[in-house]
Amino acid sequence: MYFKFTFCPIILLLWASLSFAQNVNVVIHGAASIAKTDDNFVCVTLDWWPAEKCDYNKCPWGKAGILNLDLRYGALINSIKAFNPLRIKVGGSLQDNVVYKVGEVSSCPNFMKREDGLFGFSQGCLSMERWDQLNRFFNHTGVKLTFGLNALFGRNESQTEKGLWIGDWQPQNTRDFMQYTISKGYKVDSYEFVDAKQYGKDVIVLKNLVKELYAHPETQPKVLGPGGFYEEKWFNTFLEVSGQGIVDGLTHHIYNLGPGDDPNMMNKILDPSYLNQVSQTYKGVSDVVNKFRPQLGAWVSESGGALNGGSKDVSRTFADGFWYLDQMGMASTYDQKVFCRQALIGGNYGLLNATTFVPNPDYYGALLWHRLMGSTVLAVTKESDPNLRVYAHCAKKKPGVSLIFINLSKDRSFNITLSNAKPGDAGKPNYEFVGKQNREEYLLRALTGDIKDDIVCLNDVPMVQTDSEDIPAMDPKLVDASTPISIAAQSIAYVTIRDFEAPACV
Repeated sequence: MYFKFTFCPIILLLWASLSFAQNVNVVIHGAASIAKTDDNFVCVTLDWWPAEKCDYNKCPWGKAGILNLDLRYGALINSIKAFNPLRIKVGGSLQDNVVYKVGEVSSCPNFMKREDGLFGFSQGCLSMERWDQLNRFFNHTGVKLTFGLNALFGRNESQTEKGLWIGDWQPQNTRDFMQYTISKGYKVDSYEFVDAKQYGKDVIVLKNLVKELYAHPETQPKVLGPGGFYEEKWFNTFLEVSGQGIVDGLTHHIYNLGPGDDPNMMNKILDPSYLNQVSQTYKGVSDVVNKFRPQLGAWVSESGGALNGGSKDVSRTFADGFWYLDQMGMASTYDQKVFCRQALIGGNYGLLNATTFVPNPDYYGALLWHRLMGSTVLAVTKESDPNLRVYAHCAKKKPGVSLIFINLSKDRSFNITLSNAKPGDAGKPNYEFVGKQNREEYLLRALTGDIKDDIVCLNDVPMVQTDSEDIPAMDPKLVDASTPISIAAQSIAYVTIRDFEAPACV
């Protein structure tokens, strides 16, 4: 029904021109990087939730879970292929309730609602037939795979303390699963072990298992953990108990918008002081990484913004991009290597609609990040309204730098000039940047100007899949370098400048 739109309504342009414009100078510190991300920083999850998963009297998962997702849809296939490659983490709350039907396991039950079960469900099962289907799909679409393992197999919940699991982890089912995976030639980039606080020692067993079964170090999957929300004492204890060289990457979850039914959700997303609060979590995780120095650094292995399936009124809209893209920008400045969005599909927070597979606005923001923002992170400084958020990286395709501008303000636009910071002497004035090459702009706005829209416009062209279910062309607008960068009220812009001289990007 949206294909009738071939351009964004002209009212958007009039509205943007009438908003109050503020001149801002943004200084890029290009002499040295402040952080490095993985080349595949953008990541999404596929979750185990069955159709019966409900929150706030709604059941938004449908057939979007790992076990019941129809992998044949062209829209789904093309949305993943567009990233070339896309990092996907298979996991979620129920991964510790999944057995693998291989080896001595003969029974393969479906998840069923059970009041006393883990997260309200009985044990579920991944058959090797389904694992084969998933891997054919992953291979066809070029997925870089992280797989979340069952860390509770063989343990029992304490009768005296809810949430405490006692006994040792039994690795046989995981061993059989890995052996099957290796025998089929399936590629797994990393395994995540979301471990309970008191069982840091069991990740040692997992690491040794990976070393034993994957004989060649160059094909050996990395071991990640512990997942969950960051707690300083827990994370320190986990790495102390496991010891040096066991955990390759430190993973944690971010849901800083709170419950999905919060009526104040939109105000949180548009409040820069609220968005800034989570920086303390990133700093804490970064401090732990600097202390123990795991090889792969820190990963945000799950982040959906709002808890329990996301917000039905916000997560699928253009407005959610203010939170999502700002989080990726902030996380990258704190040296977080990977940022996994919950989820590719499912719940209210999926990048794709759970029923139609049509991409939501955040999908296009994530795809642009993946294509434009390189792994080298640069510092930026500015003196202006805090509603303007700015992050800078070396361009993914050299030369130059790529920036993302996020304007949270409802009634103020920004005209931006750039300066290049002088290295080594904070007292010297910065060089004003005067470009000679046209810059590349990708301007994102809500279709009608209402940020609750679920269609985004790129350079005034609505982003809707083609008749063949392909992702539409996402070409930049070439703009005269002598003009200021204009960021309209409540809009987002990626800008790549090819002739900006940043020594860190050479």
